Amino acid sequence: MPFRKGLTALPFGISYACLKVIVCRKPQVNSPLRILHLEDDPDFSDLVRSLLEKDGIAADLILVSNRADFEKMVKAARFDLVLADYLLPGFTGLEALQFLRQQSRETPFLLVSGTIGEQAAIDSLREGATDYVLKQWPERLVPALRRALQEAAERKQRRQAETELHRREKYFRALTENTLDTLTILSGEGVYLYNSPSLKRVLGYDPQEVAGHSALPLVHPDDLEKAKAALAEAIDHPERTVMLEFRFRHNDGSWRYLEAVGQSHINDPEIAGVVINSRDITDRKTAEAGLRDLEDQLRQSQKMEAIGRLAGGVAHDFNNILTVIQGHAALLLLHSNLDGAGSKSAHQIVDAAERAASLTRQLLTFSRRQVMQPRPLNINEVVNKMTNMLGRLLGEDIALNVSYFPRQAMIQADSGMIEQVLLNLAVNSRDAMPQGGVLAIGISMVEIVSNQCSSRSEARPGKFVCLTVSDRGCGIPSQNLSHIFEPFFTTKEVGKGTGLGLATVYGIVKQHQGWIDVESRVNQGATFKVFIPCLPDDLTPESKIKTEAQARNGSETILVVEDEAPVRELVCQLLAGYGYKVISAESGMRALELWKSCRDKVDLMLTDLVMPDRVNGRQLAERLWADRPDLKVIFTSGYSAEVVGRDFVLQPGIHYLQKPYAPNLLVSKIRDCLDSVGSTN
Repeated sequence: MPFRKGLTALPFGISYACLKVIVCRKPQVNSPLRILHLEDDPDFSDLVRSLLEKDGIAADLILVSNRADFEKMVKAARFDLVLADYLLPGFTGLEALQFLRQQSRETPFLLVSGTIGEQAAIDSLREGATDYVLKQWPERLVPALRRALQEAAERKQRRQAETELHRREKYFRALTENTLDTLTILSGEGVYLYNSPSLKRVLGYDPQEVAGHSALPLVHPDDLEKAKAALAEAIDHPERTVMLEFRFRHNDGSWRYLEAVGQSHINDPEIAGVVINSRDITDRKTAEAGLRDLEDQLRQSQKMEAIGRLAGGVAHDFNNILTVIQGHAALLLLHSNLDGAGSKSAHQIVDAAERAASLTRQLLTFSRRQVMQPRPLNINEVVNKMTNMLGRLLGEDIALNVSYFPRQAMIQADSGMIEQVLLNLAVNSRDAMPQGGVLAIGISMVEIVSNQCSSRSEARPGKFVCLTVSDRGCGIPSQNLSHIFEPFFTTKEVGKGTGLGLATVYGIVKQHQGWIDVESRVNQGATFKVFIPCLPDDLTPESKIKTEAQARNGSETILVVEDEAPVRELVCQLLAGYGYKVISAESGMRALELWKSCRDKVDLMLTDLVMPDRVNGRQLAERLWADRPDLKVIFTSGYSAEVVGRDFVLQPGIHYLQKPYAPNLLVSKIRDCLDSVGSTN
């Protein structure tokens, strides 16, 4: 067989035909390969195909022999491998390699030539050829081809891995920079090994600046030990996920609540630390604290309301009893010839009943069931009138400093109740300063806006007069602050306080649509601030002239409606003693029955407001007014206006008498009502 161009004689007389039957290694490539073969000798191309088949490599071998066909095929299709002769008519393998690299940087390229110099081989490798094989050593072709394909696959895998790594890095950076959490790696000693960029946004620290520094000094002192314990637990038990809530100092100096989840990777040489995911839960903790405060306020309000209802009920029943005691004691003094001892005993009964009545008034005030007679007041004047009495009350060891508002400080209030507020607060401060001190009373005008209400549980927007009473006494322990307005709560020794002073203040202020703020520290004193809605300062305070009730006789007919038999008997006996004709009824229904026969005889009705019947005092009066609009009516009760209808009792023309009452006050009230001109309804 003649030699073809580019080929040398095969050693040992082996022909191409003989080489075609050479069996090489076991097949390793199973999928069909697309191979572009640039070769002008078809027999060699057949040899290559035969070698691939014998090696078990399935391949589609496409033969081209010139530049035009080669470039056309490279542009038109993708190939797994290119085999190229080095010397072709008008074209070289190096030129083919250069063109291929313009189209594809990754396709393996093998030079297969019979004559290629060392320099040409170096140049081809420099241009990107994968390898070269001499035609006289065809048995090296398949291993070189396999190696080229393997390297290409590895390069592809490496490139894909690098692409995936880059993608993951982008995702990781996007997550760590935009997440609400911070990702941290700490050493076993708590030193920062890594922080996500989100650390700057969440806690204000630059990750680079804190790297290599310990995180432990930034933990709140009260949480430091449990933070150290959690870190140690994570290291000792790498299979566990450790959770912890703690406070951490923000770069601005504030404390933030963090919720951290950590797991140890100390034994992983690529991490060598504890990986921690931390989330700022300060807003949630604040909201939870606010909710707990609201729940506490609700429970406190419900408790105070329940105590108030109990106090009001007790006061009502007790007032009926006191009415009887006080009334009969007064009758003994008026109509009996008592000796000195008997007269003294009767006076002591009257005094004791009056003290008991004062206690029930405080109970009703606390429960906001005391009758209030509000009118425009300048609180400057109220405080000024009280200064002399307060001076005597406080004694010589306590200095009184009063600061008035420079203009009128007008409120709609009951003067006596405001005086009681000031008196009780002053007594409370005096008792807190047994060694003497200073009691400061101040009056100011304040305007509360919406954003100030969140930190003050009972505050609301608007303009208010603020009465401040401040002392430098023993102060109030924090655990007692939530109880000081509860009735009968006191820290004083037995016999030195009823526990109703501040409860009375609380009830009065509530009745006046206000609230109280208290600030106190042990051994640093206490400050009470009473806020009451203000009135325009151009109003003129109303004057109130007090007159001593004088009992006068009468001859009119009085209808007495009272469900408590002892009270009813006392009133009937008292009125009869002053010359009045009396008709009595134990209920509203009984009074309606009697009305049919005495309609034209009755000049005035005295009725209890609250009676255990289908008809109470108000309903009874309204029925009788419908029949006789000119009927005079006096309402009385051991409860107050709030229970029976404050809007009803306090409207003009309505006469009301609070139990317990002195006999002369009752008789005087009846006489005034009978002598008044005009209808009562």
